[in-house]
Amino acid sequence: MEAPPLTPSCSPTSLLLRHKNPLSFNTFPRSRNVKTPTNFSIRASSSTSNDSVVTLLDYGAGNVRSVRNAIRFLGFEIKDVQTPEDILNASRLVFPGVGAFAPAMEVLSKTGMGEALCSYIEKDRPFLGICLGLQLLFESSEENGPIKGLGLIPGTVGRFDSSNGFRVPHIGWNALQITKDSEILDDVGNHHVYFVHSYRAMPSDDNKDWVSSTCDYGDKFIASIRRGNVHAVQFHPEKSGDVGLSILRRFLYPNSSVAKKTGEGKASKLAKRVIACLDVRANDNGDLVVTKGDQYDVRENTKENEVRNLGKPVELAQQYYKDGADEVSFLNITGFRDFPLGDLPMLQVLRYTSENVFVPLTVGGGIRDFTDSKGRHYSSLEVAAEYFRSGADKISIGSDAVYAAEEYLRTGVKTGKTSLEQISRVYGNQAVVVSIDPRRVYINNPNDVQFQTIKVSSPGPNGEEYAWYQCTVNGGREGRPIGAYELAKAVEELGAGEILLNCIDCDGQGKGFDVGLIKLISDAVNIPVIASSGAGIPNHFSDVFTKTNASAALAAGIFHRKEVPIQSVKEHLLNEGIEVRI
Repeated sequence: MEAPPLTPSCSPTSLLLRHKNPLSFNTFPRSRNVKTPTNFSIRASSSTSNDSVVTLLDYGAGNVRSVRNAIRFLGFEIKDVQTPEDILNASRLVFPGVGAFAPAMEVLSKTGMGEALCSYIEKDRPFLGICLGLQLLFESSEENGPIKGLGLIPGTVGRFDSSNGFRVPHIGWNALQITKDSEILDDVGNHHVYFVHSYRAMPSDDNKDWVSSTCDYGDKFIASIRRGNVHAVQFHPEKSGDVGLSILRRFLYPNSSVAKKTGEGKASKLAKRVIACLDVRANDNGDLVVTKGDQYDVRENTKENEVRNLGKPVELAQQYYKDGADEVSFLNITGFRDFPLGDLPMLQVLRYTSENVFVPLTVGGGIRDFTDSKGRHYSSLEVAAEYFRSGADKISIGSDAVYAAEEYLRTGVKTGKTSLEQISRVYGNQAVVVSIDPRRVYINNPNDVQFQTIKVSSPGPNGEEYAWYQCTVNGGREGRPIGAYELAKAVEELGAGEILLNCIDCDGQGKGFDVGLIKLISDAVNIPVIASSGAGIPNHFSDVFTKTNASAALAAGIFHRKEVPIQSVKEHLLNEGIEVRI
């Protein structure tokens, strides 16, 4: 996988993985199966006693902070792999693979880690692979390939088929079908676990002895494997709440009775997600607060005109996790004018939140290329890397995606240099959300504009029966000559894995989502769409899920002001026959 240049001295890959004590790649032999990488490093740290230590194979691509936090939460210390011998000497090894298949195989090959990993697993030593850490065990992958894998399990990792109406990436909480005694899955029962991936391995006669559970998403794919002390899962236990922690606990304490029952679940298929959103900005005193706008205006209608303060970000995120939020999204709503890498309070919010919140975290705001006052250029990839290292699982791109889509529609050329293309290529499109902030423009005749229109349910101010949705940038302050439909189609082609669909007209009104807009966009793309703006009561969530193809619905103010608890929304959806995680 070739990455675009950042500066004359370093590639995006090396920029992402740079560490104060990088391991030299010239030390270890190259594997037979793959080519040499560009620049990767393995992170090093001090060791502790083997009784309470987990050896972690972290090659630096993506967010593994939550895996670290979950392991520490369960009472273990972490030793990072520094040499192949660290793998061979591990008492228990966790491999949380994140990113794309090819560069991961390259780093395993170049450092000699691949041979050590195969030797460790073949000796039936305690091993847990997560997501890509499962896929790499197979013979090969079609991702940017074919690329040879470690070859321990028969089979090829292929892409989900989106032609049958299933959205790719597979993002969200899905059910497992446990096929044999797996030990670590003993507490899962009928509960959902969290998946986020575009590629999967399929069960076959050749690998059936390995398969411990499957999952249905268009086809039945391998959700987990187990042979002896060797385990690997396609889903993310560190992002699967209490159920995921129970899986990690079972692996870390295999002969103990400490495992906690998680109660009865009702999981049968992919659940609709309920997401809590926290709009974060500094108030006039410089303190980072959660706020909420009324059509994007976050100041109170008082003499002081102060920023609306609805709480502290870390505390609210932890509360929403306890309340059952399926994801937590942080939007740095002043990110478009702030210096992103200097935005240390926001990075701290992510770090502290990820210590105790074990569901996916998304962060948006200020993810773009820029040059600082000293003339140093920072790529959007470097900005995103800082967010991922701080605990984000997904990043949300707003204004920069609009500009990229406009240029792509004008030229028809994918340059590979836009923030959207660079980040999705390095981290995978499942890690990239595009946030669309449109505003209704009413018209009398659809032929009056070049953009896709809808017939509105309520006429415009002058009796107009149609509208198109003009995209905006800079926090809704500037309209652009591109419609929401056109933008959504373009960013999907450029590498977006998910769309967060807002509506300025509905924001803060509490009268329901813009169902017409959400249906227009969710019918137009093959990636998941998150409905946002306008939720006021639980019925608004069931409306958007029954009338559109939205995969998730997001709310902010009604949760912050405790007008509608998250659990009430989920109970309502369950009563309406809509699958949710409980």
